[in-house]
Amino acid sequence: MPGTGLFRTKSVEQSIRDTDEPRTKLRRNLSTWDLTVFGVAVVIGAGIFTLTARAAGDYAGPSVAISFVLAAIACGLAALCYAEFASTVPVAGSAYTFSYATFGEFAAWIIGWDLVLELAVGAAAVAKGWSIYLQTILGYLFGAGAKTTIPLGAVSMDWGALALVVVLATVLALGTKLSSRVSMVITAIKVAIVVFVIVLGLLYVKTVNYHPFIPPAATGGAGESGLNQSLFSLLAGGTTSTYGAFGLLAGASLVFFAFIGFDIVATTAEETRNPSKSVPRGILGSLVIVTVLYVGVALVIVGMVPYTNLATAAGDGSHKTLATAFALNGVNWAAQVISVGALAGLTTVVLVLMLGQARILFAMSRDGLLPQALARTGRRATPVGATLLVALLVAVTAGFFPAEKLEEMVNVGTLFAFVLVSGGVLVLRRTHPELPRAFRVPGMPVVPILAILTCVWLMLNLAVLTWIRFAVWMVVGVLIYFAYGRQHAVLGKQRRQPAEAV
Repeated sequence: MPGTGLFRTKSVEQSIRDTDEPRTKLRRNLSTWDLTVFGVAVVIGAGIFTLTARAAGDYAGPSVAISFVLAAIACGLAALCYAEFASTVPVAGSAYTFSYATFGEFAAWIIGWDLVLELAVGAAAVAKGWSIYLQTILGYLFGAGAKTTIPLGAVSMDWGALALVVVLATVLALGTKLSSRVSMVITAIKVAIVVFVIVLGLLYVKTVNYHPFIPPAATGGAGESGLNQSLFSLLAGGTTSTYGAFGLLAGASLVFFAFIGFDIVATTAEETRNPSKSVPRGILGSLVIVTVLYVGVALVIVGMVPYTNLATAAGDGSHKTLATAFALNGVNWAAQVISVGALAGLTTVVLVLMLGQARILFAMSRDGLLPQALARTGRRATPVGATLLVALLVAVTAGFFPAEKLEEMVNVGTLFAFVLVSGGVLVLRRTHPELPRAFRVPGMPVVPILAILTCVWLMLNLAVLTWIRFAVWMVVGVLIYFAYGRQHAVLGKQRRQPAEAV
């Protein structure tokens, strides 16, 4: 049954029929290779260039490599569920669309609002990181006085982040295929930089730096106590999330941010020539590539310098990066090369995050949960209105607000989306067993259940304060749904019309 009210579902067949609506039709011109590039482009970025050093220094120590493996396992299980869903329902909107077909309209709105937290806030955080690297490079060229921020009274304008968002929004409005080609070139550069880090870094690895591999728990670190320690640590009676077993687990929840992006491949299903095959291959292929690179980088970086030298609390309190390990070994030229590579890497991250967010808003507005004008496609068959709105949100956030604690906020939202998608696969198998599935999750129902459990586990290892902020964000979303979305939903209007006619 389609359900009523909050639980009314949009059938898979209706979702697919909507893709042929002329006013909101997207162009199908992406291949498996394009999708793999998108996945690698967005995943290899902020995580590998900034979070690796922070997770090692503040939480896990040398065992950060294990943290990456744990996060990869959770992502891999969820990726299998995404692959089946995307091959069954090749429609823009990713987890939002999947939830609408399984759990109903209210859950779909919640996950759509949740994806705003993942993609738009994530893009803003990465854009600010991009601006920091730009400032570093300008410092190499013009001296330490070169800044990418301009004081404006009580606030500062980050002109570097603003410029990046404007340029990338223009690229996205011109067409998704162009976006893929731009990503391909830049992605090739940053993958080369990552390989460069691994190969050159091996020359400076000292085995003594791997001991102890899991450092004993310590106080005074970034995850020390109270609202800043992980929820699991607090519930289990731990006093700190800095190092030790709790630190390793908290590190896994933090570096999960480094894997965010493969799910964005699913948002482009409607623009893919052969989505039933290309989307699963793009999702799984990009995830395998980045996992191998991440573990390699993690092992090299913690082998180059003592993990305590990578801690946020050390020295002036600034965040450490991959370049820090090379600078501490006196290889300053390599640190400069890595900074340039990071600038390129973060560019494609922001590009694909904005692309994914625009497709989410496009799907929600096509369903009437947001103003339908946002779903109109332009001459190049791209959702220009949704793209401009995303650009405005990201530009304001990145240009005028500090990007503190955003990684963890993005993580909790993404993990929540993964839980719903994994559960949705179980529901759709039962309610629509007849649907063609080009890709099927192996080991049903064990794999989706494991995906749910691992994602919930990682969520529990996020900071208590992160959970509080997430709850506030969700409350705001619920208020918007009841104030606008529920009354304007296309599905609700269609089901009210027969009753009104009677």
